[in-house]
Amino acid sequence: MSRQHPRLSTQDSGLTTFDMKYIALLRGVNVGGKIVKMERLRTVLADAGLRDVKTYIQSGNVVFESDEHDSVSARALVESVMEREFFPTPVMIRTRDELVDAVKSNPFANEDFNEKMFHIAFMNDELPKDKVELLMAQECETESFAVRGREIYCFLRAGVADSTLGKRFLETKLKVSATARNWRTIGKILEL
Repeated sequence: MSRQHPRLSTQDSGLTTFDMKYIALLRGVNVGGKIVKMERLRTVLADAGLRDVKTYIQSGNVVFESDEHDSVSARALVESVMEREFFPTPVMIRTRDELVDAVKSNPFANEDFNEKMFHIAFMNDELPKDKVELLMAQECETESFAVRGREIYCFLRAGVADSTLGKRFLETKLKVSATARNWRTIGKILEL
């Protein structure tokens, strides 16, 4: 059980003032027959001008550097590469600092939890108030939610499989494009 992510590092990344470190979280990669080989993904993103491209596991977690200081443009580039080389899929982009801030803003930090039971769902836009209310109405003894900016924090005490998140509530009921990562995966991404 952990309260803070033990691997979270906020040390200087060594980037020049012209470089931005981005994390691209691709939705629906290597599920449902939508296969993307990470080696090829790294290659095509590097060919598109991104630098120091790294991936973590097979679920579409990409870390890269770019001189692009606009995350909307960085997202558009990754989405266009995905569509051209693989298939169209939503991409959620965060700077490294934004991801660190999302971890530090964990509203459940005082709870004891298993890293695999805690998820953050990343969106490209903030959730409107009416949709936040609809999500919060789904809370129960085994599921707690909090919304902060473009992140939905999901504390799933009984696991993800039969949870609101696992049943695609965000996509089907809220009509929101999002992709979720568990706490352990987020920590590993920050290590790249």
